[in-house]
Amino acid sequence: MRIKAALGVLSVICLLGAVAWWLTYTKSFAPNAVFKTLTGERLETAKLKGRPILITFWATDCLSCIEEIPDLIALHQQFNDKGLQIIAVAMPYDPPSRVQALAKERQLPYAVALDIDGSLMHAFGNVQLTPTTFLIDRQGMIILHKVGVFDMASLKELLRHL
Repeated sequence: MRIKAALGVLSVICLLGAVAWWLTYTKSFAPNAVFKTLTGERLETAKLKGRPILITFWATDCLSCIEEIPDLIALHQQFNDKGLQIIAVAMPYDPPSRVQALAKERQLPYAVALDIDGSLMHAFGNVQLTPTTFLIDRQGMIILHKVGVFDMASLKELLRHL
């Protein structure tokens, strides 16, 4: 009886491990999304194919998101000339006036987009938590999906390989 119970527990652990591996290491194509930036620019994932794209969903009232801003600026400064496109997408509940004020105050050098109708958060798998970051490779594949603060060293290493 104990052996059957142990095998059952082991089977569940193996199944959970396989699911975790699949969710972590399988790649999927990025959705064909259109971002309208605060400066009026229109960015499309389909037209950005051929260059890496870092998309981060954030909010002005998210402390972790605000703490990531210096890292995003540093990534922009280091990798923009090498083709990296960073797009910070403000969540639908974030008032556009606050997003614009923070972008101006912090002098954000990367693209900042509003998601007024929630279509972008839905296109990227119904993003609910901020920050949520996606890294898309030159072929349009999502190679990183991180909920929470990203690890700067790991992200830089991935970008160097792109």
